[in-house]
Amino acid sequence: MNTANNTLPTAADWAGEDAAPDAADTRKIERESHKLEKRLCREVGRAITDFNMIEEGDKIMVCMSGGKDSYTLLDILRKLQKRAPVKFDIVAVNLDQKQPGFPEHVLPDYFKSIGVQYHIENQDTYSVVKRVVPEGKTTCSLCSRLRRAILYKVADDQGCTKLALGHHRDDIVATLMLNMFYGGRMKGMPPKLVSDDGKHVVIRPLCYVPEKDTARWAQYQQFPIIPCNLCGSQDGLQRVAVNEMLREWDKKFPGRIESMLRAMGHVVTTHLMDPHLHDFKNAKATGIADPNGDMAFDHEEFPVAPALPGLQVVQLG
Repeated sequence: MNTANNTLPTAADWAGEDAAPDAADTRKIERESHKLEKRLCREVGRAITDFNMIEEGDKIMVCMSGGKDSYTLLDILRKLQKRAPVKFDIVAVNLDQKQPGFPEHVLPDYFKSIGVQYHIENQDTYSVVKRVVPEGKTTCSLCSRLRRAILYKVADDQGCTKLALGHHRDDIVATLMLNMFYGGRMKGMPPKLVSDDGKHVVIRPLCYVPEKDTARWAQYQQFPIIPCNLCGSQDGLQRVAVNEMLREWDKKFPGRIESMLRAMGHVVTTHLMDPHLHDFKNAKATGIADPNGDMAFDHEEFPVAPALPGLQVVQLG
């Protein structure tokens, strides 16, 4: 591990890529599972390194919904914990919101089977949401606010220094699109943030991981998935439509979602329109050459996407 001479750990240190693959993996499904596990560990390790998500002595509260993403997050963090360049603890936390038919035994049974420290918080937010939100309206906004406040309190009670959420790459890009389409702003999900009360640090270690990888890993591991019947199954949500659009893009234009994610980390504020980020009003010619200045009349080249079968690309000039 790259920890000598007080150098910072690298993504390779987190992923443990120097470990030799299991020679017994001979069947195709085992080989694919092994490759996927290495990729997940590598991408989560890269995110942790890039954004300094986990530090020596941290106690990470992994927020567990019972969905494929939170199961994957917990599983990969536990794998990294065994070979990480820093020591940290994990506690898995589930908020039982008392939804009708919620299988309350599933998560505790799973936590016990893998030997992880856990806490189940019982709060009847379901009744609150149903009482307050008119019939036919989406419940996501109120539900998330109630859940956030409760989880912050649990983090304090459990002595946790970080809260880890299972949002993946596609969630982050979808949030950017939703804010652009419906909110008139460029805003996504940051990989790491300080809460509005200034007391908590929230991290998203799956920020580089595509949703299809969490789905495959959940299938390989046969996690006991619990569907969300309160908000996730509501029809007509804008997020559902955006997610469908992104999935279609991913099929037709491989690499587009990844490029959008990279764009979120390469923001050129001088070429947007936010006067709070750049002083457009006072921009004046100085007569001094600036190699980073704008070349307004230059044609910007972009990579040419491969044409789809049956489609003809026409360049307008």
